[in-house]
Amino acid sequence: MGRPREFDTDKALDRAMGVFWVKGYEGASLQDLLKAMKIARGSLYKAFKDKHSIYLAALDRYDHTIVQGAVDTLRDEAIGDGLARIRALFEAAQAAVARADRRGCFMCNAAIDQAPINPKIRAKVGSMMKRLEGAFASAVEASRKTASWSAKRRVETARLLLNSYMGVRVLARSGYPADDLVSVINASLRNCGLEGPRSA
Repeated sequence: MGRPREFDTDKALDRAMGVFWVKGYEGASLQDLLKAMKIARGSLYKAFKDKHSIYLAALDRYDHTIVQGAVDTLRDEAIGDGLARIRALFEAAQAAVARADRRGCFMCNAAIDQAPINPKIRAKVGSMMKRLEGAFASAVEASRKTASWSAKRRVETARLLLNSYMGVRVLARSGYPADDLVSVINASLRNCGLEGPRSA
C-alpha cells in the first residue's frame, strides 16, 4: 500500500489555479506554484510531474466545480423556467463583480492563453464549452417563450447565449462596471429573443 498523500489535492489545485489566474501559464513559475500550493517539490513531482500537469489538473478542478455549477444552474427546475435559469447564471457573474471578484473565468483564460497552442488544453476547453452549450440548449427549450421555435433556432440561441456569457465573464475580468453589466445581460437576452424590450 502506498503512503497517503501529505496534502489536500483539491486545496492545492485551488491555490495553483489562483496563481495561473493572476499570472497566466507562462508567467507562473514552478516556485510560484510550490509556494502557493504549500507543498514540497518532491510531493509536487509525485502528484503532478510538472507545471503542465498542474495546469491540466487545475482545469479539471475548475470544470468539476465552477463549470458543473453553471450547468447545474441551467438545468435546475427549482429556479424556474429556462429563462429564469439563464438569467440566474448571468446575474451570478454580475454579482461576483459587484463583490469585487474580478477574476473572471479560468476557462476563458485557458481558451485565450493556451488552447490555441496546446492540443490537450484545447480539447478540455472545447469539452467544457460544449457542455455549457448543451445546458443552455436545455434551458432555452424549457423557456415558455420558445415553445413555438424550431429546433434550429433553439440551437442557434444556445450558441449565442454561450457567446454572450463568455463575453460577460471577460468583461468582468477587464474591469467593466458591475452596473453596466446589467445592461449587457438585458441586451443579450433581448437580442436572443428571450425577453421583450424594457422601458428606459
